[in-house]
Amino acid sequence: MHSFVRNLTTEWRRLDLLRTGTIVIGVSGGADSVSLLLGMHELVALKKLDLRIVAAHYNHHLRDGESDADEEFVRALTNSKKIELAVGHAGPIDGSSNVEQKARVVRYAFLSKTAENVGAFAVLTGHTMNDQAETFLINLIRGSGPRGLCGMKPVRPLEEEKRRRGEEMTRSDCEIAGDTPIIQSNEETPLLPFDSSPLLLIRPLLTWAKRLHTEGYCRESGVEYRYDTMNEDTAYKRVRIRKILLPMLEDFNPNIVETLSRTASLMQEIPNPKPTIGEDTLETAALRAMSPQAMYDTLRAWLEARRGHARSISLKHIQAIERLIMSEKSGRIAELPGRASVIRSGGRLTYRENNVD
Repeated sequence: MHSFVRNLTTEWRRLDLLRTGTIVIGVSGGADSVSLLLGMHELVALKKLDLRIVAAHYNHHLRDGESDADEEFVRALTNSKKIELAVGHAGPIDGSSNVEQKARVVRYAFLSKTAENVGAFAVLTGHTMNDQAETFLINLIRGSGPRGLCGMKPVRPLEEEKRRRGEEMTRSDCEIAGDTPIIQSNEETPLLPFDSSPLLLIRPLLTWAKRLHTEGYCRESGVEYRYDTMNEDTAYKRVRIRKILLPMLEDFNPNIVETLSRTASLMQEIPNPKPTIGEDTLETAALRAMSPQAMYDTLRAWLEARRGHARSISLKHIQAIERLIMSEKSGRIAELPGRASVIRSGGRLTYRENNVD
């Protein structure tokens, strides 16, 4: 057994995951997702796991012919391994702002829909320690609190992950992802009814595999994985962190990827109870009586409850509201992302959506 596959099965046992059932694996064509697909397929072939594997590829059509070539690669790979495949196609995505975020929304909607169609208990993605380190730095630079610095978790309910990212998928969101995924079955396997238990998002490479491991396993398996040229575009923050910041940090610590990834894991172990906020307004006097951390946690929870998510809320926005709280004047405003604001009036804070026709 290859060391990559041995580590994968060890992690599967450590996470105490089901050994039978149906899983959906998101496969872009890159080394991380391809190595995960190959590794899980080998574990099933070796009868270490009794799983039905359905690969799921989403074509965003963001890179012209390259996107179609990725799809053809995944089709050929799954066909050669006799793995079932679901393929989705994106409609037009407005490229004016945050293309990555919009693409992630429709991709997760597609994965969720595919999992529901085939009765899967989990969706697997190929996130590695490199992804965790990059996520940690992105959130640190943004000014995130402890929740943001926790990074990604190896296992969590998929709906909880969507809420954390502010990406709740309504039925209309799912429709953006295209038509109902068609399963290209290489075996006579019937679709199963959807299990009522929560659908899991599992990242079985997150705590132990680095990009060099996934690329190495693909090469040693004789598979030429695809490379996304958008990974060279430094217009994206994550690419700048990967190509510029992390190499600089490696001069100080050659094991910086492992260090940052493990720091994120340690942050997950710190108790961080979330205040229950049901009020439409908050009293400034009560907030001033809190410790700074308790105040910040309360404000974040309040904003999340009012907005439905905490996306784009960073430390600078919380500090702007803190200045309102500490001020003795009414009528002050703190602007928030998404045309929203918090207003102080009469000793209370009020959240307001600034609707623009």
